[in-house]
Amino acid sequence: MRTLVIETATAACSVALIEDGAVIARDHVVVGRGHAERLVPMIAALPDEGRADAILVDCGPGSFTGVRVGLAAARGLGIGWGVPVSGYSSLALIAAAALAEQPGDAVVAVLDGGHGEVFQQGFDGALIADGPAVSRKPADAVAALDGRRVVGQGLARLRTVDDGLPACDRLPDAADAVLLPMAQATLPPAPLYGRAPDAVPSVRG
Repeated sequence: MRTLVIETATAACSVALIEDGAVIARDHVVVGRGHAERLVPMIAALPDEGRADAILVDCGPGSFTGVRVGLAAARGLGIGWGVPVSGYSSLALIAAAALAEQPGDAVVAVLDGGHGEVFQQGFDGALIADGPAVSRKPADAVAALDGRRVVGQGLARLRTVDDGLPACDRLPDAADAVLLPMAQATLPPAPLYGRAPDAVPSVRG
């Protein structure tokens, strides 16, 4: 079985083809913005133009626009190819890669959440989350580490509070989806925002 993996939730834009548990093709670039323009050509450059039996897409948390770009592409291709689409979390992906490189008891993944905050979520050695992803101010996020190992691009913000934190500023990479257990790769293909919307429309009577 071949799976196309899409990751556009952060400053990176990446795609990968996974077949029978192995990565057979991948591309990963740090674009900042412009995921919509980069994503389709990256998929088209994969073997068989990325055609797969299933699609796995990053649902966030991350950039509001980036998350929606990936989901829209995944859903569109899923309809066009007639294949199932499922999701995964950007934070779980970062944690999975960190645990694969250095197995341990626990790891906390952090990503830039905008508004001066970070998205944060802790995982045990089996990649089971200790709770939902949350958005925190850097000082609160550092306090919540509780001595656990921390990885992710959000570390740049945390080091403004604690400059002794490590330089493990990892961005998600679609190819690392091969490391996700089934429970972390079967989420509904819907946005995981990590916090409430910035604005809620008023209700007029």
